[in-house]
Amino acid sequence: MAHVGVPRGTARKRRSVALLATGVLTIPVLAGCSSDGEGPTSVAVPQDIAPASRDRITEGSSVTWAIDGVPATLNAYQADADSATTRITGALLPSLFPMDAKGEPRLNPDYLESAKVIEREPRQVVLYKLSQQAVWSDGREIGAPDFVAQWRALRGKDSAFWTARNAGYERIEKIERGKDDLQVRVTFSKPYADWRSLFSPLYPKEVTGSPGTFNDGARATLKNTAGPFRLRSVNKPEGTVVLDRNPRWWGDRAKLESLVFRAVEPGDLAEALTEGTVDVADIDPATADGIARAARYRGGNGGPPAHGPGSDVTPASALRSWALAHGSDEEAAETEQAARAENQEAVAVYAAEQKTLSGFAVRKSLEPAYTQLALNGESGPLSDDRVRRAIARSLDRQELADTVLKPLGLPAELPGSHLALAGQPGYKDGSGALGEHDTKEAQALLADAGWTPGGATRRTEDTKAGSEAEEGKAEGKKTAEGKETGEKAEKDGKAEGKKTAEGKKTAEGKETGEKAEKDGKAEKDGKAEKDEKAEKDGKASRDEGTYVVGDDKPGDRPADGGEVTAQDKQAGGAQGAYAPKGTAAPAPVSAKERLGKAGKPLSLRFVLPSGPGSQSLRTVGEKIVEMLDSVGIGTQIIKVEDDSYFKDHIASGDYDLALYSWPATAYPATDGRPIFAKPEPATDGSLLVEQNYTRVGSDHIDQLFDRAVSELDANASRDLLKQADARIWAAAGSIPLYQRPQLVAVDKKLANIGAFGFAAPRYEDIGFTGRQAAGSPANRKK
Repeated sequence: MAHVGVPRGTARKRRSVALLATGVLTIPVLAGCSSDGEGPTSVAVPQDIAPASRDRITEGSSVTWAIDGVPATLNAYQADADSATTRITGALLPSLFPMDAKGEPRLNPDYLESAKVIEREPRQVVLYKLSQQAVWSDGREIGAPDFVAQWRALRGKDSAFWTARNAGYERIEKIERGKDDLQVRVTFSKPYADWRSLFSPLYPKEVTGSPGTFNDGARATLKNTAGPFRLRSVNKPEGTVVLDRNPRWWGDRAKLESLVFRAVEPGDLAEALTEGTVDVADIDPATADGIARAARYRGGNGGPPAHGPGSDVTPASALRSWALAHGSDEEAAETEQAARAENQEAVAVYAAEQKTLSGFAVRKSLEPAYTQLALNGESGPLSDDRVRRAIARSLDRQELADTVLKPLGLPAELPGSHLALAGQPGYKDGSGALGEHDTKEAQALLADAGWTPGGATRRTEDTKAGSEAEEGKAEGKKTAEGKETGEKAEKDGKAEGKKTAEGKKTAEGKETGEKAEKDGKAEKDGKAEKDEKAEKDGKASRDEGTYVVGDDKPGDRPADGGEVTAQDKQAGGAQGAYAPKGTAAPAPVSAKERLGKAGKPLSLRFVLPSGPGSQSLRTVGEKIVEMLDSVGIGTQIIKVEDDSYFKDHIASGDYDLALYSWPATAYPATDGRPIFAKPEPATDGSLLVEQNYTRVGSDHIDQLFDRAVSELDANASRDLLKQADARIWAAAGSIPLYQRPQLVAVDKKLANIGAFGFAAPRYEDIGFTGRQAAGSPANRKK
């Protein structure tokens, strides 16, 4: 199913399309960064795929696998590639180093005899020895020409190739043929630790050899493939992509005769399962609960069913119904007989649906991705690192993880890294650089940043907004906010005289109609253009289907916190991670007495998706609001359409707080950098953020990534990444909350498929352990 809030898109030097998807010199090490004494961690939850040996799998039959939609392209290197592109091409094209169950890249013996670094000086050289049996579906052997063509298409030197990523390929200096085409010698201009990430998937030279074939030739078809399956058809009107066995496949013969990918809208998945039109589907917790209920359905045997139509029938009511249906009152008897017939039909239909659903199992694991709270640090209060840290310290991450994972029977272990998950070799808990849940410390940080109880109703001349954020501001600039009520707003307006009073209105949701009217009168002296702007912003918000919010968009608000601070430049730890010694934590404030500064309340806009598949995100969001409320931070939830959530809000920076996810990767030095890279100013005054949608970063973090990706010693590279992760924690732009649950509905007779966790599917091993008649959707419907 679609996962709202998993970023996907493009980046200048991005290796993979994020799931979402679904995607950052010598520096003093932060406390807790050292890898001394570390041991390997175990995967929190193993994959759940009903493993079975190949000799137990029946030959033949077909499986229908639900996808969100027919992919716009089958070229995984284009900007509009998505999860369906990845899933389909995984069965069709070579992947040289697929991820294993622990999230590590492993050499694929179907395509490679070996691949290793054979020289480090003066240049890094990798020698690939290809399998002598590996051929494309047209019979041509996979060889050096395919590597050369893909490198030239993706290295970024020819803008005629419409590619969304080139990370790693731009470091290649040359590719040469070895003693024959089955040996490929790749020389790098500068060291590249993640060289295993390259050439996966590998396309034939017929696709990558020219801009025309690269841009258009692989969007709707792949004529030449080299996997256990080949592409038979793509039918967008019917919403299907059909694969069949590749007769030239040299590896283990695919157990399935065909594999059908069917487009099913997320909201229609439950219906597709009950109708038996799909065998495999990613599902949400509500659908998983429906499958569990179906297993408990007990129709027939003289007793009422456990749920659904007829479940409320008692022996007494059944006897009364029978008596009415067979009584002397003909009109009453006719009415009751019709009602009984209608109920029996409803019971039969529901029982058939439950029988179909009971043929599915819910296979569950933890998805290789984590959900985070993103704090937009571009401007406003969140540009102050102390405010971001205070929010992070206000969160009870364990409670949030428990809310999502415990009802599903999954362990709620907190993610401790932005760059790896538990079980991966580079994993280390770096959250200590930020600190644990502590509301008193959060309040002290807020007080140090100038946000105090009563600050929303008084002005101060010298309060700083953040780490030197207010320096250079004109002292005479004052703001009369629309949250000041009634008479006080009028008095302030008179007292200010010639001082500027902005006509900005804040729709807090708690203001009554009469109060809003008084505020409007109190602000008549404001600048006309400000009033007009606020009105336009409100209208734009309504036009987008969001709740009406009077607050300006992040790019339009005054930057109370000043520039994004890079506190991690301080030796010995991140400055401001804790409030200065002796700073008293203010007493908890009531909801009526929000924190404020210089007459402005501390209020943040929390953007969440509104669709039916996003309920868990909204539940988590509501709990976060309660946690922030306890320390005096006002928060408005703004619900937007799922389709616009990421594109129009997260990517554009139109939010203060948001929830979305990033996928785990075997190559964090490459894939993590654009996610956490320091934004750079563009010539038009905007920010180039790559995939860093929090707009929080530092030069030191970038340097650590650059060093890690060029370090060929794996342990040294991982140590650099752990240092980078600790600094990312300290910057508090991204707060990992929990590893995402992975729920997959699978026909009970299917083996080697389900919740794969980290691992890539072995498509050739998927199949039924029983007869086809018990498994295929067509036969189920019969």
